[in-house]
Amino acid sequence: MYPLSRMIAGIALTTMALHGVTASAQDSYPSRPIRLVVPFPPGGGTDTMSRVVANKLTETLKWTIVVDNRPGAGGNIGVDAAAKAPADGYTIVMGQTSNLAVNPTLYAKLPYDPVKDLAPITTVADAPLVLVVAASSKFKTLADVVAASKAKPGDVTFATPGNGTVAHLTGELFQRAAGIKLQHIPYKGSSQAITDLMGGTIDVFMASVPTAISHIKSGKMRALAVTSAKRSVSLPDVPSINDLGYKGFDANTWFGLAAPAGTPANVIARLNSEVNRVLQMPDVREKIRAEGGDILGGTPEAFGSLIKNDGVKWGKVVKDSGAKVD
Repeated sequence: MYPLSRMIAGIALTTMALHGVTASAQDSYPSRPIRLVVPFPPGGGTDTMSRVVANKLTETLKWTIVVDNRPGAGGNIGVDAAAKAPADGYTIVMGQTSNLAVNPTLYAKLPYDPVKDLAPITTVADAPLVLVVAASSKFKTLADVVAASKAKPGDVTFATPGNGTVAHLTGELFQRAAGIKLQHIPYKGSSQAITDLMGGTIDVFMASVPTAISHIKSGKMRALAVTSAKRSVSLPDVPSINDLGYKGFDANTWFGLAAPAGTPANVIARLNSEVNRVLQMPDVREKIRAEGGDILGGTPEAFGSLIKNDGVKWGKVVKDSGAKVD
């Protein structure tokens, strides 16, 4: 039988050894590929921004980052998959306003809690929405839309990518600010809405800047206003709704990286540091701005506060609008 002192010493040595292995494993992070879940299909704004960041991390650090597109249910499927993954730093997700701030109120049963089930890493970028019309439209300015809507409430058709989307809710906010009533036409995504706008079936379309920017620059669409408080760096010639007399109007969609709750703090700190580093690189900034995004970056704490605060903000808009998804 071993003396008590020897047993205690043995336990202490074992604990130190295990701690050393854990610390060593964390210090060597990442030691295998990182999965970046994108909760939308390839080719959209969220996917493009995710790949810009992933490619630059791979290029500068030789990390292996595998982009995993998991679309469906307004981004809920992908975010849920990431939230339920092991909290070891090898699964992260590019969330955005809809699935982290809007959907908790919009969906009757959300399979994850964005505050409790995710650990924020950093915001990446944000992008305003833009109210667009076809190049051939009779509406030349936002004031034209407002005047027509006041003359015949509900006569002007207003398209969005779907019920309860940030575009829909932003449109609801603007109608209240302007004291008008538009006829909401929800689509299942942007593709058909763009086709119908060009064909004259609908009057105006509230789109994300990444969705509309190529059509605006090619002259196929006319941008009437962006929804952020200030003009977008990607569309400097387009006034903001705030510029046009609706003081304090500010609505946009943001994108940010998160990991499963419980991911080690030093791993979160490493990811935060490296992502913020690449966001300052000129080519990364240029690529994201070309997609209509404005670079953000920042601390995990700031991103966590943004998720909470916008959850309250958009939750109220969802309730007031009556939008609901079962």
